[in-house]
Amino acid sequence: MRKGRGERMIIGLVGLGLIGGSYAKAIKKYTDHTVYGFNRSVGVIRQAQEAGVIDGVLDDGNIGNCDMVIISIYPTDAIEFILSHASRFKKGAVITDACGTKRRICSEVEKASMDNGFYFIGGHPMAGIEKSGFEASFPEMFGDASLILTPYQWTPQEAVDVTADLARELGFGKVKISNPQEHDEMISYTSQLPHVLSCAFIGSELAEKFDGFSAGSFQDMARVAKLNEVMWSELFIENREYLCREIDGMLERLSQLSTQIRLADREKLRESLRKSRETKERIDGK
Repeated sequence: MRKGRGERMIIGLVGLGLIGGSYAKAIKKYTDHTVYGFNRSVGVIRQAQEAGVIDGVLDDGNIGNCDMVIISIYPTDAIEFILSHASRFKKGAVITDACGTKRRICSEVEKASMDNGFYFIGGHPMAGIEKSGFEASFPEMFGDASLILTPYQWTPQEAVDVTADLARELGFGKVKISNPQEHDEMISYTSQLPHVLSCAFIGSELAEKFDGFSAGSFQDMARVAKLNEVMWSELFIENREYLCREIDGMLERLSQLSTQIRLADREKLRESLRKSRETKERIDGK
């Protein structure tokens, strides 16, 4: 099973959108691995073939030849794909994903992984832009980004190593080993909450009048409101336990700041702002 850095693999890609397409382009640019790709849209497959970033179409006939399969589709679809192809995966192959939540997918495919002799390793590339689709994908997508991996306790270290080695070949700056619970809790704060806040921020009646009144802070806050509502609504609901806790905490902190401003309580307001600045400085120092 072990495929070290420099050893050629056959890699299957399921989903050739922004992330899957970027995987295809990065693998072709930075490695010598063979790539087969699948996408529900035949037009996207044709684009990938014309761009020369896949060597062929991934199908039931060749998926069993793949040393690794990377699944970059919505969580529910990813689970369905893995379970329906469990018996077709190569024994000892690494199957990983790019979904934004980990508890459900890792839980639902574990038995199939054990029963069929492949190694599922939950994955989440911390990379992306506001655009979507194969056209928006690019090979440098993962440059210096973090890849979170959530292997099972019984997953062989060599399976984790081969996944991490590929990530480094593709330019990832960090491979973070976690577990599904920690991942979903942290992502609720670092990724999902900012998207919720951006949507709430851009919902102001003043948003349409921003021209001439905005600078970098407006663009920073508004940027990720340009999201894929189908994907993000699924991720929000799937992780609602942790995400709602973070939203409630944010509402409490906003309420405190609102009260301090409304009452013109300079001392408490300055203290709140000082603590925020010091926290950011500590984060920047890490």
